[in-house]
Amino acid sequence: MATELLVSVVAVCFLVHVSHSLTFSSKLVHRFSDEAKAVRAARYGEVSIHWPRRRTVEYYKMLLKSDLQRQNMKLRAPYPSLFPSEGSETFFPGNDMGWLHYTWVDIGTPNVSFFVALDTGSDLSWVPCDCEECAPLSDSYYNLDRDLGMYSPSKSSTSKHLPCGHQLCDLGSNCKSSKQPCPYRIEYASVNTSTTGLLIEDVLHLASSGVEPSGPTVKTPIVIGCGKKQTGGYLSGIAPDGLLGLGFGEISVPSFLAKAGLVRDSFSLCFKEDASGRIVFGDRGLSKQQSTPFLTVEGKYLTYVVGIENICIGSVCQKQKKFRLLVDSGSSFTHLPNNVYEKVTEEFDKQMNTSRIMYEYSTWDYCYNISSLDLAQVPTLSLTFVGNNSLIVQNPFLPLYLIEGQSDVLCLAFQATEDDIGTIGQDFLMGYRMLFDRDNLKLGWARSNCHESSGSSKVPLTPPTQDRPENPLPTSEQQKSPGGHAVSPAVASRTPPNPSAAVSLFASVQLWYQTLLLLYLATFCSFSWMI
Repeated sequence: MATELLVSVVAVCFLVHVSHSLTFSSKLVHRFSDEAKAVRAARYGEVSIHWPRRRTVEYYKMLLKSDLQRQNMKLRAPYPSLFPSEGSETFFPGNDMGWLHYTWVDIGTPNVSFFVALDTGSDLSWVPCDCEECAPLSDSYYNLDRDLGMYSPSKSSTSKHLPCGHQLCDLGSNCKSSKQPCPYRIEYASVNTSTTGLLIEDVLHLASSGVEPSGPTVKTPIVIGCGKKQTGGYLSGIAPDGLLGLGFGEISVPSFLAKAGLVRDSFSLCFKEDASGRIVFGDRGLSKQQSTPFLTVEGKYLTYVVGIENICIGSVCQKQKKFRLLVDSGSSFTHLPNNVYEKVTEEFDKQMNTSRIMYEYSTWDYCYNISSLDLAQVPTLSLTFVGNNSLIVQNPFLPLYLIEGQSDVLCLAFQATEDDIGTIGQDFLMGYRMLFDRDNLKLGWARSNCHESSGSSKVPLTPPTQDRPENPLPTSEQQKSPGGHAVSPAVASRTPPNPSAAVSLFASVQLWYQTLLLLYLATFCSFSWMI
């Protein structure tokens, strides 16, 4: 033992000596320098915040504001994760509401609940508001258990109009005065689908997976669209109660939460085929996950675009030029660039053990009769991302009941697009926990049942109540100890026998003493080199 300790001390002394003979340098970049401005523009597009001229009063005021924000972040412990106050559960109403996933969120004071669509392809969140033209909001219209919400700024004590002079007002140049309410209009990819209204700042109600003395609810200001008028798909069942913007932009919900220092700049979506799922802000993902970097579009991180090296059908991989796909939870299905779509569908059809069904009213090109299909021999479909990590699509088919009383039909649930950048829709994300790691600019994924604990936190599907302990988990679920080690509930509550406990205590004290001695000797070595 003494010999091992001496060797350790010599090694430490050697490292200390080496550290005095080596130097490392790195360029410093000021937060308001031209270089910092270029980096911000690359990540967010146009720099929305005003860039002050150095050594002006405005310049020093902005530095002071930034310092206060950093101090505020240090004074309060960030939450391990946050989720909507109504619970982290997501819902999939199917064709009744545009094949999208939804969750309940609470906005305003007093809070009003909205059944919003989850959209990683959009930045602005909006809800129906003082409607001039909106979709029906009654529960019976959508087979829900309660009516959808209607927002009115005048009825919320925490609401305030965003002025045209605000940095987040894109249409501010069209205003007659910088103080008048900021208008917005967003056109979506679907034909003639848009939302129009005013930008409002109000509070979003969230729940924390940590223990808070003030209670489980966290209220944070965000900017939402007061959607007075909707068109197109928004009037026919798609996102009738609004949309939760999860994109890269500064006006999205993840951006507000990260900028406020509440959670790390990430979130996860998990979708199950049984119409349930989860959304968690600040998620760290699973240890078993794979990842691929987000790519820029025209030199800027505008949205969640990833690179695809190839697509494999069964054991046959398509050798083609690398292409890009937008990861978009707001798209029901996956769209591949034309040349890729043709190669993939032809190879898929070649490996099928049944003939195609041509149905003139179907929007899908490759459909098959399920009664003559051996499902065990259906080829697999997988995507290989940049970085050589793959995602196996759990079910590339969409079941269609084309004619009542006749055989079921399965169709390949992806289509062609004329665009250079395709789209990964919800159909390809089923069965995975997708991590949008905005801090590290990566997309992560892992097979999941959507019930694993998130990082070091326990996230409930439904909100905590006074009648049950906060953040309940099934007994089969892994829980986390304060030190961050995963232990099962049974082991965590069991008292160890006295002999093993005594041995463990002795070993811990012995290790602590040796470590303290080693650090003391290392410090002595460091001092000797200095003199």
